Amino acid sequence: MPLSEHEQRMLEQMERALYAEDPKFATALEGSGLRTYTRRRVYQAVAGFLVGIALLMAGMVAKQVWLSVVGFLVMLGCAVLAVTGWRKAPKPGEQPAAGAPHARRQARQKRSMMDRIEQRWQKRRDEQGGH
Repeated sequence: MPLSEHEQRMLEQMERALYAEDPKFATALEGSGLRTYTRRRVYQAVAGFLVGIALLMAGMVAKQVWLSVVGFLVMLGCAVLAVTGWRKAPKPGEQPAAGAPHARRQARQKRSMMDRIEQRWQKRRDEQGGH
């Protein structure tokens, strides 16, 4: 689910604040984490998708239906990986979730934490605007 415009602006403001307050920490997080993981996952998925196309074409040329089906399944699997892989990426300093109930509880805690952060951010902006 993509972020709304308001959420994107809030995230950008928090990123700018992090860079302003602790640039060394922000730079350390930048090299690792979700973006690097997602980029690597997308590259792997694209490479797999290309292999799937090659298998599909080879099956068509060799008139081997099973090879074409395997190529199609590889393409489909890689497309699914590229689209959904970013949702499962671990955050910096976080271990991947082991079980589904734990993951749901963790997602609920993250959501409430984000709500608290957003409320604090809004309160801070209101206080600064009032001075």
